[in-house]
Amino acid sequence: MRFRTASILLCAVLSASALPTQAQRAPATGERPVVAEGVVPDEATKAQLLARLGELYGAGRVVDRLRVEPVVAPPNWSENVAKLAAAQLRQVSPGKLEVNGNSVRISGQVPNEAQRQQVVNHLLTSLNASYSVDADGLRVGGSPQTLLDDVLADRIIEFESGSANLTTTGRAILDELVEPMRQIGDTRVQVIGHTDNVGARQANIALSYARAQAVREYFRQRGIPDAGLSVLGKGPDEPVADNATTEGRARNRRIQFKVL
Repeated sequence: MRFRTASILLCAVLSASALPTQAQRAPATGERPVVAEGVVPDEATKAQLLARLGELYGAGRVVDRLRVEPVVAPPNWSENVAKLAAAQLRQVSPGKLEVNGNSVRISGQVPNEAQRQQVVNHLLTSLNASYSVDADGLRVGGSPQTLLDDVLADRIIEFESGSANLTTTGRAILDELVEPMRQIGDTRVQVIGHTDNVGARQANIALSYARAQAVREYFRQRGIPDAGLSVLGKGPDEPVADNATTEGRARNRRIQFKVL
């Protein structure tokens, strides 16, 4: 008789469009999902893995596609897989972690070689000698600008109407950007505020500047040094969509991150 082996695939920081239906999207509006799929031997293992992923990424971001079936799992398999889901994985964006029985494979992108070594060392030291780790698919690549753009993914950092107060959705997106900001280290970044063309130009420029300042302050409160962050308010001067439409005006009310 051929036995199936327990397996899990963790797809971290996928774009929301990767999920085929609204029901499968992560419930936290504005946050990009982390998809866990595969076959596990029992409900306890499933609950343990989902709880660990919730601690790491936030429960609202985790999309559960795990199935419970009569499969064979190595000793202490769920505990070992839970160990892998640690802070080091958040340096991989986008990325995949595949665990098939005793075989572990990670792929994706990290900003530099030092962080690649951190991720690989974490996997190797978290497991015993019965596990094999394949990290050939984990590559260094992408500029700091690309890293920030990929996480922002054309989403709008929202503020309350006519103010520089971030909405819950706006704060959630900034929370996703905190780790990439840490990853790029001393790289100088300009935070640029933009508005639509409704109202007086000077008032919009002042508002866009205040919103850029609010973003810098939000990062500062989360441990990102503000010395490398400059702010600029461009008001309505650089639209990316037609201000004649509601949708276009919404797209123009945005925060831009420009690596200097």
